[in-house]
Amino acid sequence: MVEPKIRSSRPMNPADRLEFFRRLRELNPEPKTELEYSSAFELLIAVLLSAQATDVGVNKATRRLFPLSRTPQAMLDLGEERLRELISTIGLFRAKAANTIATCRILVEEHGGEVPGEREALERLPGVGRKTANVVLNTWFRQPTMAVDTHIFRVANRTGLAPGKDVRAVEDALMKRVPKDFLMDAHHWLILHGRYVCKARKPECELCVVRDLCRFIG
Repeated sequence: MVEPKIRSSRPMNPADRLEFFRRLRELNPEPKTELEYSSAFELLIAVLLSAQATDVGVNKATRRLFPLSRTPQAMLDLGEERLRELISTIGLFRAKAANTIATCRILVEEHGGEVPGEREALERLPGVGRKTANVVLNTWFRQPTMAVDTHIFRVANRTGLAPGKDVRAVEDALMKRVPKDFLMDAHHWLILHGRYVCKARKPECELCVVRDLCRFIG
């Protein structure tokens, strides 16, 4: 299949954006992250571990890890060496283990072992950047944030939904252009669409429910 080409740099108009998300919601009324977790802490750690790793790979590791460390203090008691062993199948596991331990120490010492629900506090945690904070704020605390990863960046630019030269530009554009009624779950719809349909190398345009709204052609 030939890589689709940009039809126009013109952003999608408001009516098309509304229809775009209406169709995605009809296809998947309650989208969810594919990371496995049962608490705010487990979600935070899973997202921290997911950088440059697949959700499938992270889930395999956390199925071993979480039964042994369901709280920040339990993770500290586990220790960095044991943590490295448990997540060694994930890329950058040494750095991630160090950041996880440092994060758990801050959670225990400064937040009573709880995950804070404020962006500033989250972004102070080692290994937690804006994207990770956005995922936690949206998925657990149900705040209307937009965590732009490579999938969402691609979909936003490729479709004309919210073109931008960098991740922050796309995030800001999406926050302005996604219809309010769809904003809470837009992150999940877009990442799943990018992961399974609007793929990087071989987008499956023939299966796409929004192909007639897209600014690309096959």
